[in-house]
Amino acid sequence: MIQNADLLALWNAGVAAVQGRSSVNLALKIHDVDRPDLVIAVGKAAASMACAVHDVFGELPTLVVTKYNHTQDAPQHAKIIESAHPVPDEASLAAGTAIHDAIAGSPEGSHLLFLVSGGASSLAEVLPDGMTLTDLSKETQTLLASGKDIHAMNAQRKEISQIKGGKALASFKGRKVTTLAISDVQGDDVGIIGSGIAAAPTSHDFEYSSHIVASNQIAREAAVEKAGTPVISTSENMYEDVVTLAPKIAAWLHASKDGIYIMGGEPTVILPPNPGLGGRNMMLAAMIAREIKGTVGIRVLIAGTDGTDGPTDAAGALVDGQTWDASGHLAIEQANIAPWLDAKNALIRTGPTNTNVMDLLIAEVCSS
Repeated sequence: MIQNADLLALWNAGVAAVQGRSSVNLALKIHDVDRPDLVIAVGKAAASMACAVHDVFGELPTLVVTKYNHTQDAPQHAKIIESAHPVPDEASLAAGTAIHDAIAGSPEGSHLLFLVSGGASSLAEVLPDGMTLTDLSKETQTLLASGKDIHAMNAQRKEISQIKGGKALASFKGRKVTTLAISDVQGDDVGIIGSGIAAAPTSHDFEYSSHIVASNQIAREAAVEKAGTPVISTSENMYEDVVTLAPKIAAWLHASKDGIYIMGGEPTVILPPNPGLGGRNMMLAAMIAREIKGTVGIRVLIAGTDGTDGPTDAAGALVDGQTWDASGHLAIEQANIAPWLDAKNALIRTGPTNTNVMDLLIAEVCSS
């Protein structure tokens, strides 16, 4: 194995393999996508994905809807709407209206290229009559604190939304829709990604095709290749609550032989009333640190591949057997884990990554 392996380098390699621009560029060629008449890109990786289309086809009518400060790679000619994540804001409603109007206004015979990545559920919305943004914000915050997985959350979002779950494309009058998606959900289902904002309606008269262009599996495979040595284990199974997942991971690593271990997925967390600052990856990292306290030779990095973890500027954290101390109990209880980890120089800050394929955990066990 690699002694003192650079875990962040492996994580970076995984993220690089699922970048929006390179993934879409490759998919356009593999699937022989013909020139679209309109491009709609929505999600955290929207700007980068749209840029790939510009690389291949040149200037096209393009609408980019993405998170604030995630527009670095957007084509210069594109109409850009920045909005909030994970809780929608007024700009999210403006973005939803813009997407609806662009689709409904597409003429007969047109080809729409729909690019979607994680975060779309919050970034664009059209509300039903009688529901306000305040109502939506409260419902979203309750949902985020509930501990439900992304499938359950997006199912609930689709019930409310007038553009999710295939509803957005119900007004399309053109001949063809091609959807290219970066998956941030278990099972890589376009009907779940972004709450199905780019999914086909149940009944439609246009040609529809969808393709997953990047996923957690692709990211993990790239991290394995970067390691340059056989990785002991790679799996996508981080789908439990952090409270039960942390001791399982710690016990597994305690019992494991020397080597690199890679996991993917998206754990859940139940938040207390009035939570502090942090995210699911930070919470899981802190709980693992508690489980491996005093252990020599175990290091664990866990971070969101989009470069953010909850409403923070960090992607996650890197912890070892020396990270934990008793002050962590209160930080966990109050879900105020980011300041606690930051004080220990354990946070991982990468900035926007132009992708989102859930989370990656990369651990090293080194007994010597």
